[in-house]
Amino acid sequence: MKTTVRSERRSRSGARGFTLIELLVAIAIMAVIAVLSWRGLDQIIRGRQTITNAMEDERVFAQLFDQMRIDVRQAASDDESGQAAVSVSGNVLQIVREMVLPGTAPRLQVVRYRISEGRVVRYASPPLGNVGELRSALRGGEGNGWTAVPLMGGVGAISARLYVPKVGWTTQMKDVQSAITENDNNLKVPQLGNAPLPRSVTGLEVSVGAKSLARPVTRVFLVGE
Repeated sequence: MKTTVRSERRSRSGARGFTLIELLVAIAIMAVIAVLSWRGLDQIIRGRQTITNAMEDERVFAQLFDQMRIDVRQAASDDESGQAAVSVSGNVLQIVREMVLPGTAPRLQVVRYRISEGRVVRYASPPLGNVGELRSALRGGEGNGWTAVPLMGGVGAISARLYVPKVGWTTQMKDVQSAITENDNNLKVPQLGNAPLPRSVTGLEVSVGAKSLARPVTRVFLVGE
């Protein structure tokens, strides 16, 4: 059977490809889908990074406050340190703590937390075996034998308040000194059989402000417990 011209035209028209407009529409739709997919993927990546940063900040905060808790818990008495075992001066938190080394008599150690170039750094003196070494460490800076351990970066400020019995929370060291003087005046004479003098500072509140936080993070510690 011969193929007519009309039937050949019909077969050709039925097998035709996409027109230019159809191709442009398809490309536009694919471009929109690609953009939407990229935005969704970008949001997932950003969300994952945010969660990772938050977890890292939480880990660093936990490490910082855990070290502070250990130092405050092992704080020496006011008698042993010759002054308040826990003191605050500006952005510097100082703790005189007990230090027990295997095979040696108990020693004292001066620990300071201060901000250095946007990082909280823990400075620790070598073990102190006598009053002269203790006084030298309290008066001087972080010299030979001191260790410096950076604990947290991106910190804008660190502040602390001390809890003094009969006074409450305070940032004034004169309140602490008044408590020490009162405790000394209440000491009975002779001292034989007297209980140890009560601590002038029984609590510590520390607030750390970081650039990644909307508000400072605050923790409260018991001194010597």
